[in-house]
Amino acid sequence: MAADALHFRFIVDGENFTSAGEASVEVKKKLRQLGFAPEVIRRVSIAMYEGEINMVIHAGGGEAEITVDPDRIVIVLEDHGPGIADIELAMQEGYSTAPDNIRSLGFGAGMGLPNMKRYTDEMKIESELGQGTKITMVVNV
Repeated sequence: MAADALHFRFIVDGENFTSAGEASVEVKKKLRQLGFAPEVIRRVSIAMYEGEINMVIHAGGGEAEITVDPDRIVIVLEDHGPGIADIELAMQEGYSTAPDNIRSLGFGAGMGLPNMKRYTDEMKIESELGQGTKITMVVNV
């Protein structure tokens, strides 16, 4: 990590669907102000938004930490939810453990983790049942 890296930290409120996505919107604004390419901003925004929604649906919220280097943007999402029982299964498009009330809101289609992987250059998932999940994503600039 370069000495000139910028760091942003957000608390993702797990109680409030209307605030889900606020961190990704804020990061999008900051990256735009810093002059990053629209495609980089789009990829970071999508990956972050999907992660925020997952934290709200499945984990009661969490934290998002973003490190902006000149050559890459690192997004770390961490929660203290139930953890992911089967990461390989959770990575399959369309697989979802979201309850019906969440699906009725238009969420929980099972595209969150696959989209997070699709829009990033690297993605690592660490999860322990009963302890929570930590997802680290990298978008190269």
